[in-house]
Amino acid sequence: MKDEEEDNILSNEDENNDASFDANDQEGFDDISTSSGMHHFYENNADEHDTITKVTGMYKDWFLDYASYVILERAVPAIEDGFKPVQRRIMHSLKELDDGRYNKVANVVGHTMQYHPHGDQSIADAMVQIGQKDLLIDCQGNWGNILTGDGAAASRYIEARLSKFALEVLYSPKITDWGVSYDGRRAEPNNLPVKFPLLLAQGAEGIAVGLSTKVLPHNFNELIDASIKILKGKPFTLYPDFQTAGIADVSNYNDGMRGGRVRVRAKISQLDKNTLVITQIPFSTNTSSLIDSILKANEKGKIKIKKIEDNTAAEVEILIHLFPGVSPDKTIDALFAFTACETSVAPLGCVIEDNKPLFIGVSDMLKISTERTVDLLRQELEIQLEELKNKWHFATLEKIFIREEMYIDFKLYSDREALYKYMYDRFDPFKASFVREINDDDLQKLTQIPMIRITRFDSDKADDFIAKLEDEMKEVQHHLDHIIDFAIAYFAKLKEKYGKGRERQTELRIFDDIEATKVVLRNTKLYVNREEGFVGTSLKKDEYVVDCSDIDDVIVFLRNGTMMITKVDAKTFVGKDIIHVAIFDKGDKRTIYNLIYRDGKSGPSYIKRFNVSGVTRDKAYDLTNGAAGSQILYFSCNPNGEAEVINIILRQVGSIKKLKFDIDFAKLAIKGRASKGNLVTKYPIKKIELKEKGISTLLPRKVWFDDTVQRLNVDGRGELLGEFRPSDKLLVISQAGKLKVIIPELSTHFDEDMIVLEKWNPKKPISAIYFDGEKERYFIKRFLVEVEHKEESFITDHPNSKLEIVATDYRPVAELIFAKVKGVQKENQVVDIESFIAVKGFKALGNQLTTDKLKQVNLLDPLPYEEPEEEQPEPNESIEDTIDDSSIQLEDDGQVTLSLE
Repeated sequence: MKDEEEDNILSNEDENNDASFDANDQEGFDDISTSSGMHHFYENNADEHDTITKVTGMYKDWFLDYASYVILERAVPAIEDGFKPVQRRIMHSLKELDDGRYNKVANVVGHTMQYHPHGDQSIADAMVQIGQKDLLIDCQGNWGNILTGDGAAASRYIEARLSKFALEVLYSPKITDWGVSYDGRRAEPNNLPVKFPLLLAQGAEGIAVGLSTKVLPHNFNELIDASIKILKGKPFTLYPDFQTAGIADVSNYNDGMRGGRVRVRAKISQLDKNTLVITQIPFSTNTSSLIDSILKANEKGKIKIKKIEDNTAAEVEILIHLFPGVSPDKTIDALFAFTACETSVAPLGCVIEDNKPLFIGVSDMLKISTERTVDLLRQELEIQLEELKNKWHFATLEKIFIREEMYIDFKLYSDREALYKYMYDRFDPFKASFVREINDDDLQKLTQIPMIRITRFDSDKADDFIAKLEDEMKEVQHHLDHIIDFAIAYFAKLKEKYGKGRERQTELRIFDDIEATKVVLRNTKLYVNREEGFVGTSLKKDEYVVDCSDIDDVIVFLRNGTMMITKVDAKTFVGKDIIHVAIFDKGDKRTIYNLIYRDGKSGPSYIKRFNVSGVTRDKAYDLTNGAAGSQILYFSCNPNGEAEVINIILRQVGSIKKLKFDIDFAKLAIKGRASKGNLVTKYPIKKIELKEKGISTLLPRKVWFDDTVQRLNVDGRGELLGEFRPSDKLLVISQAGKLKVIIPELSTHFDEDMIVLEKWNPKKPISAIYFDGEKERYFIKRFLVEVEHKEESFITDHPNSKLEIVATDYRPVAELIFAKVKGVQKENQVVDIESFIAVKGFKALGNQLTTDKLKQVNLLDPLPYEEPEEEQPEPNESIEDTIDDSSIQLEDDGQVTLSLE
């Protein structure tokens, strides 16, 4: 009895569950599937038998149905026309409502709801997104701003109509594949006959169940050019182009497939020494989100800015004001490293083909779209040809019908069958000239021709009309026979009609990698407790070391010869008796450490020079020979490879005659940190004193300029600018007539209008020919740079003043090409600039070049000049030296002698 009661209770509860599920759909399912671990429920039949239904099976089917629906009907576009269902239904509704005038978006949304079984807000949002792409919809009103992130006005306040481009490429009812709407009341297109790679032009993004898609937008004109190349069998490449412009690195685009990545940067330039301006923003950002990211980076201390002004309207303009003394170049790199000024976009090409998701690259998408366009054009031509044939057929029938006066005998036939038989017999002699068989519909039309038309029939006009139809038929047939040429002409026509104003907006460039530790603002102070062996940012009562950031590494040297690199933290124990602590730069190959250590408690002393580059963080490295009791006797850190002279004082032990001698570190080779070093002395050292500070022993650093990324480098990429010592500088001249002399830092940004970049020779004059806007004359001047580290203009400040040529040769030569005046052409003149004008002051106006009107000024090859050799101290090429450990030998009196082999 008890078991039966429990069964009845279960069955009654399950009946309630069934009812609730039917009424509330998913809610009922959730109640069942989550109830106290039950894996099945019972249905109590009216009969005596109970059946068991597995919830697991039901869940699997329902989930797959739901997932399939979201993938096919919501999130992923079709490969055929590039539309998601809601987009396709919006475009179909716009066509149905199209009368050439604007329609309220609210009306379009309401009309679309006849086809789309979802809320009006999702339709309105989708329509705004299409409109903001400025391709298919002609918008009126406030449709929002993709630059600022501002939303569109309510749909009742904005209006839309189809663009001319959409009307030309989206619709062709006669070849459209039609289906039935969700409620069966209306016909809607399964796919629109789009004759253009719309998916690649607009891009698409969607998240479904178990998969997603992200097709980046591409340039309108480049897509057309690539389609034409496909039709011609030529290779092509496609790269994204964004409405927000910006600069993109597409070196890892991977054809838009999974695993690819596109780095996009804002366009940032220096307005003045304390102001940066952002004029273009990265894809997937807006000015609001960009400014928020900059403010957050400023709050975290990654960058240091004074204030931000957003002046964005039709064009982006964000002004970033810097504090005095803050480097603009370093701040630009920091903006890329720590804010949304650089973003990374991961494309993922996924589309729907034959009701299945297909992962595909943009090149294959374009090939499929181009092939489909050719097929659609072929279908349209075939239909057009058939219509022309029908027109020709009926025009011929009509001509014969009236010419043979068949209508006169109509009164002899009382019924249709007899009349039609009569007409068939009359047309039989002309059968061979028809393009198809005559049918009853043709005869019906002939019998319905008005008598007034018969009486006014003009045979010559009829012949002309038929001839015109025949010409059109030949033309269409020719297009069909040469369908590829026709498709190429179609694409070229689209570009001609709609390509103006759709030039590439995003600049393509390969980015250099920005090392965050080099550009981060060091807003924290590093302290050290040398005796107890702690370093960190919270030891504010101990010795201050240097400013740092939370992403920096610290290098520490201990008295016992141990070296360690650790990350900046509040407080870190590294070992007692610290002798040196500094911020570590793993890419720095010019910092050289000079070291003398004692091997063991009473062993000999060794000397070595080394650089630290590749290391493992928090690992202790022994710089000595490893004997217990070893100790560092002398240590120096030299940022530019300096080599000092030291004085060694030995302890009085035994019969040592000479207790003092000097060692010059410049005579030692730079080796690895693990090298044993060279023997200094086997006797105990009492004291080591610095006798003389040294100069850099490293070779001058070769610096290259990579025009691709517009950056300096020391890796051999681009054009070699020269070998630079610490005192050498760069000369930079822009097309705007501005000049500056700067230190060749690798983080330097260069303006796009830069025309001269070279190693600066203070004694070499600069020659310039420029047009003075105020006097409306050409002037020539030669001068030397008088002020370093300051950008100055060497032409007049008038708005119409412009630089024609600038030369940094000793003896430059210019060619003057004169304009034709009253039909008279003056011969070209060659000017030896060195002879024409002497070197004057930087601010001098210069000499007037000519009073004649110039057409062009060219810079010719300079005259030969033997540049005086600059006396340079011979460098100690210590990196290339081959001193081995045996090159230092101890004399009997303890003196160290060095011999370079």
